[in-house]
Amino acid sequence: MSDNKTHFGYQTVDAEAKAGMVGQVFDSVAAKYDVMNDLMSFGVHRVWKRFTIDQSGVRLGQSVLDIAGGTGDLAGKFSRRVGKDGLVILADINASMLNVGRDKLMDGGVVGNIDYTQANAECLPFEDDTFDCITIAFGLRNVTDKDKALASMNRVLKPGGRLLILEFSKPVLPLLSKAYDAYSFSALPIMGKLVANDADSYRYLAESIRMHPDQETLKSMMDDVGFGMTSYHNLTGGIVALHKGFKL
Repeated sequence: MSDNKTHFGYQTVDAEAKAGMVGQVFDSVAAKYDVMNDLMSFGVHRVWKRFTIDQSGVRLGQSVLDIAGGTGDLAGKFSRRVGKDGLVILADINASMLNVGRDKLMDGGVVGNIDYTQANAECLPFEDDTFDCITIAFGLRNVTDKDKALASMNRVLKPGGRLLILEFSKPVLPLLSKAYDAYSFSALPIMGKLVANDADSYRYLAESIRMHPDQETLKSMMDDVGFGMTSYHNLTGGIVALHKGFKL
């Protein structure tokens, strides 16, 4: 897209307007976010996130930044991995999602080594070389300037640190792709209407997935901003992919 235009689902919008539009989506769905994740993925999102944790290499005493951390699924697990001497920061640009995540983790007794920051992935408010690991799960597709966000993540990683991007991607089998399209554009808005009273936000979800870069394109974008040893794993036939890169 041009410098002042970008995608909001299938719409072309002013780049400076996208963050606010995405914010309205997540303000609307925050309260039902966890329930809808389980319904939409039939619970498989938990397997995808567990795989991400297992690929992180995070150890006791390390520091982790979970961007677009939402309701805290990854942050809560990382809190246990880094222990009392480590630190996890759950960051999200959306205050509603951040509040839901904080309340959920505190209610679950996850305290002491976790902080919360409202932050834009494109301009992360942290010093250079701060984190051992950065994760962003199902959030990158909502970022307006993905290249700028990837560069910002590279800046705040420590040398040798790793970035993990868990995101919806492109199914690798034609029949799976057709079935997935039918499910996304028919079932998801209906679920959104019935459960969250918001069909439009889940229609945007389906559209935003289709507009997100495919596996090889995202890998190249990571290479271009300086990540090394980049790779990806297709999960559930490429419906989701986990991209990995290291700050060299």
